[in-house]
Amino acid sequence: MLLHIKLLLQGSFHSLHDFVGHLAPQLLNGFLRFAVGRAVRGVANLFRLFEGIGDKHIPWIHNVKNTDMAIAIDDEDSQRLLRLFNTKEGQKYLKEELKLSDELIEKLTWLGISGIANVLCCIKMAKYYELTENDVVGTVLTDSAAMYQSRIEELNEMHGAYNVEEAKLDHNLHMLGLKTDNLMELTYTDRKRIHNLKYYTWVEQQARDVKDLNALWYDTKGTWDAVHAQAAELDELINEFNEATGLLKAL
Repeated sequence: MLLHIKLLLQGSFHSLHDFVGHLAPQLLNGFLRFAVGRAVRGVANLFRLFEGIGDKHIPWIHNVKNTDMAIAIDDEDSQRLLRLFNTKEGQKYLKEELKLSDELIEKLTWLGISGIANVLCCIKMAKYYELTENDVVGTVLTDSAAMYQSRIEELNEMHGAYNVEEAKLDHNLHMLGLKTDNLMELTYTDRKRIHNLKYYTWVEQQARDVKDLNALWYDTKGTWDAVHAQAAELDELINEFNEATGLLKAL
């Protein structure tokens, strides 16, 4: 199967409208699927991945009703690739063996552990749906490797100095070797069962009203559509922030 996954890297789009506008023409003649991913180690129960990131609960603001797939990524995959992308030996392998450009190798250092996991989710999803070069898979790079420099040092201490042979192994095992295990294409009943798990955190523990919980499922117009309608306002705030910080100018 010939498969091309295009990474829509941070900085490529300046607003939500830019991102959607880029993808829309390519989606008109196809189908759209949304997936949620969770990094876990030793997956015993797929529904563990719905614990969320960090807080170990299903986020209130996650729209489970329009989620088509749940994907679990082994922490070992993400952290092995973190070393591949962020060590001199790993980058040597990427350049000399895979013939990647210096520009792409530099951009791969933008991916933190969660960002790498998101890309791996894309690969598993693409394999499951048997996507080809005519399909587009988009994701969000939620963190940067700059946050994990101490973790890379810890991994070097734990596993020993990195080398080209290990880089080759990590690439083949933890990226090319990904399979369609530990994922689930969700039915309507699956989605509602997951949505109802929000009750234990947000109603029982955080004093949310059960009416608000039900609204997230039944009142799309008054909840999720209302959030999406804020896109233009959010774009303005993002642009103001970037202008004030000089972030985009420094890229």
